[in-house]
Amino acid sequence: MKRAKAIYVIGGLLLTVCMTASPVFADTFVNGGFESGSLTGWTGGGGYWYGGGYPVDPSTYAGGTPNNTVVGVGTDPITGQSTVYNGAYAARVNDSYNDYSVSTLKQSVANYSDNHIYFAWNAVLEESHGLTDSDYFSLTLTDDTMGTTLVSRQYSSASAPGFFTKYYYSYSNWYGSGWRVEDIDMASLGAIGHNVTLTLLASDCPYGGHAGYVYLDGFGAAPPPPTVPEPSTLLLLAVAMLVSVVFRKKFIRS
Repeated sequence: MKRAKAIYVIGGLLLTVCMTASPVFADTFVNGGFESGSLTGWTGGGGYWYGGGYPVDPSTYAGGTPNNTVVGVGTDPITGQSTVYNGAYAARVNDSYNDYSVSTLKQSVANYSDNHIYFAWNAVLEESHGLTDSDYFSLTLTDDTMGTTLVSRQYSSASAPGFFTKYYYSYSNWYGSGWRVEDIDMASLGAIGHNVTLTLLASDCPYGGHAGYVYLDGFGAAPPPPTVPEPSTLLLLAVAMLVSVVFRKKFIRS
């Protein structure tokens, strides 16, 4: 009887501890694939870039008016690439109108405990000027726990030749990256369990003559699988089907 009572008391104490403890749970990206059909979970900023001052500091545009939108499955009018990498929606930061505009999209995650941050991006940049005054796309990851910048990368239209695919559209040359999956190795950066902020920025050139924008999708701890075939893949499938039909007809006739 005493033994049963002791077990009951210990069990009650364990239950009390479990109920009153406040475990720390790791967060992840909210609405990382934009599948809510909105920008819920994300914070936008925006403004204008005049004359120079490269690289553009995303924090300068915090609180400004963003030029961001959620897009559905379709094709980009300039590159013909899919506007969505995974699922039914993606985000587009900035647009193809060249008016000095800068737009940002960011999200802060507390206690990020996964080994990687993955996401897919597809930049479309109009051929412009030099490395320090062209339209471009950048990504910045800050460690808010340590107050440091972990990653800072820029992809300019001036650095795009040989790296991106070139397109000619509406009397201008453009460069398209196609969908690329970014892998940020949090373990190698020593930032697992830290509070972090990921900021994406797309900018026109600072003279108002050339535009730049980027599609974003699939933020999370695992590589986002593509669910929409690229136009080149669709073309190959169409050709394969056509060849199959031709051979089938010849076989039936013979």
